[in-house]
Amino acid sequence: MIWPFVAVGLQAAATLPPIERAVRDGMARGVFPGAVVIVGRRDTVLLAQGYGHFTWAAASAVPRPESTLYDLASLTKVVATTPAVMLLVDAGKVQIDRPVRDYLPDFRGPGKERVTVRQLLAHTSGLPAYRPFYETTTDATTLRRLVMEEPLRRAPGSRVEYSDLNGMLLGWIVEAVSGRAAWRRTAPVGVWRGTPVAGRVHDQHAARLGGVAGHAGLFSTGNDLARYAQVLLRGGRTPACAPLFREATVAEFTRAAAKGRGLGWEMRDTTTADDAGTRLSAAAYGHTGFTGTSLWIDPARDLFVIVLTNRVYAPRARRSITELKAIRGRVADGAVDLLEALPSGSRARAGSAPSC
Repeated sequence: MIWPFVAVGLQAAATLPPIERAVRDGMARGVFPGAVVIVGRRDTVLLAQGYGHFTWAAASAVPRPESTLYDLASLTKVVATTPAVMLLVDAGKVQIDRPVRDYLPDFRGPGKERVTVRQLLAHTSGLPAYRPFYETTTDATTLRRLVMEEPLRRAPGSRVEYSDLNGMLLGWIVEAVSGRAAWRRTAPVGVWRGTPVAGRVHDQHAARLGGVAGHAGLFSTGNDLARYAQVLLRGGRTPACAPLFREATVAEFTRAAAKGRGLGWEMRDTTTADDAGTRLSAAAYGHTGFTGTSLWIDPARDLFVIVLTNRVYAPRARRSITELKAIRGRVADGAVDLLEALPSGSRARAGSAPSC
């Protein structure tokens, strides 16, 4: 179930629960004007809460887990593109160890015949992390051509380098194989001539591609992300126990495939508290987004934690992304606190098979 939104009044910081204290610290430091946090398990939600406002104006709307749309930025890679690939794998329409060129013949250049779909997913393709193509092109056709012709930086499979180009290519594979490729309740991510701008994707390359791309462009509410996380915690099954993904496919995509990476997903870095805290298990996987979003799923604990903010909306903190990483880590640790506060019998289900 999804709990309804509950407004929380201001309290003395020392008396606030850890999650609320972390979020309100972020607002007080000027990292983001508002946020939504959802914590839950495969069959229930432990916390669904909105904090602050859409903008720095106290009269602006309060974020709501069930209705406020956030620009997910790079969460698009794991909430839209990766599951689309998983569905095509289950349908036998994509084989992840086949060369990318089998699906995208215009992916040309020295060594590119050896780049596989798996390497795009694991960010071991050899492509560079980023190229500002939007500076030299204003149309989607030219941008696609530039991505396709971008030379490899290193040999495929030789090392991990997280790259938006991998996400774009995966999106085009989904489009090639399948043929498929609300502003008043959207948290704004920028200001134009003093007016908050909502419903326009923040990522410049996604904008050049018409707002639809494999690496960025998706907008969603916290509640919808929670439902998605619960499907993965159930091994690919819906609340009605209908299989959306094969359990084996979920397992393959969410375990380590390269250093620090699953297939599409990032594996929890146990050497730092940034983003995922220190208390999620080593089996946790997740992703973050430049706009201030994150999703972490811990199958060993049967736990997920979602943080949605519009960190890029006129941040008042000098190092907002650094501050945000620490806040997300504190929220993740607070999520474990919530879980451990449950009666021992309720916690015992962690890591057990889906109740279907």
